[in-house]
Amino acid sequence: MAEDLKISSGDKAAQYESLIPQIKALLTGETDAVANMANMAAALKEQFKWFWVGFYLVKDGELVLGPFQGPVACTRIALGKGVCGTAWQQEEILVVPDVDAFPGHIACSSLSKSEIVVPMVKDGQIYGVLDVDSEELNQFDEVDAKYLEQVVQLLNA
Repeated sequence: MAEDLKISSGDKAAQYESLIPQIKALLTGETDAVANMANMAAALKEQFKWFWVGFYLVKDGELVLGPFQGPVACTRIALGKGVCGTAWQQEEILVVPDVDAFPGHIACSSLSKSEIVVPMVKDGQIYGVLDVDSEELNQFDEVDAKYLEQVVQLLNA
């Protein structure tokens, strides 16, 4: 197992291209989903220095906080509530340039300014979401959506 992370520079796509094989190496041989999500969140936070990176898992009809890196977070989120619950309900990646402009945004931290949420799908069912927050407005775009979708698919490999 590779536990050293090489932080790369360059544009966002180049950083993802360097990071994804390293995440694959971190996950290789490990079957525990919680351990894999924890290492994935840590790798993403280390590479990009985002404010918060973590997972919410579907349990008993709501999203429940899973492994994460960053300050304390909301523990439970209902279907259709906030950015995470909306991404889950709509079954699509949501990129929010300004969380204060998102109707019904749940402010786990007032420091969060922008957010991306990527549903985690296995066998056609959403079983959780990857949630990433930034202290900067307009932090996320289609490049993040493309690569973060690839990252969460590594959990299903």
